[in-house]
Amino acid sequence: MIYDKGGTCWSCGSELSALDYGRADSCKKCGRDTKVCKGCIFYDPNKNNACREIQAERVVEKERSNFCDYFKPARPAVSQAEAAARAAAEALFKK
Repeated sequence: MIYDKGGTCWSCGSELSALDYGRADSCKKCGRDTKVCKGCIFYDPNKNNACREIQAERVVEKERSNFCDYFKPARPAVSQAEAAARAAAEALFKK
């Protein structure tokens, strides 16, 4: 499956393209698997099975590649600089 957007490596934070999330793919910078629970938008250690997707099957190894059909690459939170720039632009063009 090819994802329409890339994400970032859950381990080192490197940018990953949409094509870097195959079952056997790994990060070019740190070598860790990319299609893992910890790199998914649904990953939440406070939820049952550490996943917000209630239909997903249980995955024990959260840092190893898996076959989850609900996987979607996670993007990092917006940086403070980005947030400030966005707020300034919104204020500038506010009606």
